[in-house]
Amino acid sequence: SAYCGKAFEGELVSVPANDDFAGKELVMHLLSCNDEFILIPFNVGENRSRTWILRRDGDRVELKHDHRHEDGSDDEITMYGGTSTNSGLPHIQVFPADQQTLEMIPAAATNIWWITLKDNVYTYNLRRAGSDREFSVAFDLSKEVEIPEPSWGWEEGI
Repeated sequence: SAYCGKAFEGELVSVPANDDFAGKELVMHLLSCNDEFILIPFNVGENRSRTWILRRDGDRVELKHDHRHEDGSDDEITMYGGTSTNSGLPHIQVFPADQQTLEMIPAAATNIWWITLKDNVYTYNLRRAGSDREFSVAFDLSKEVEIPEPSWGWEEGI
C-alpha cells in the first residue's frame, strides 16, 4: 500500500529472443489498491494495452492479465493468468496457469508467473515450463517516475 498511486520504470532482466519489449520504456503504475484487489497498468512504450489485476481469493491471490485495444474494447486474448496454489511468502507469490488460460492459449498451459517484492524491487516474471520461454522485468521502487496516461479502457477509472 505504500506504493499505491505511484509509478515506476522497469528494466528487462530476461527476455525471449526478438522480444517486442526490448528498447522500450517500461512503466508500471499502482493505480488502485484495496483489501480485495490491486490494479497495475503496465505500459510498454506507447502501448497502454496491459493491466495486471491481483485479486485476493481467501488466503490465495489471483493474477489476471487484462489486455485491451486502443478503443478500450477487450483484446481477443485477455484475462488469462492463474491463482496461487498456497498462501505464498511475504516477498514472493507464484501463479501457475489456470484452466481459462489453457483454453484461451493452449501453449501457455505450463506458464508459471511469479511476482517478488524485496529490497525496494518489484519483479514480474514468467517461465513456460518445458520450453526456453522466460521473461522478467524489475522495477526500482525507490525511484518514482511520472504517472503515465491510463491504460486503454481505464480512462474513466474504476
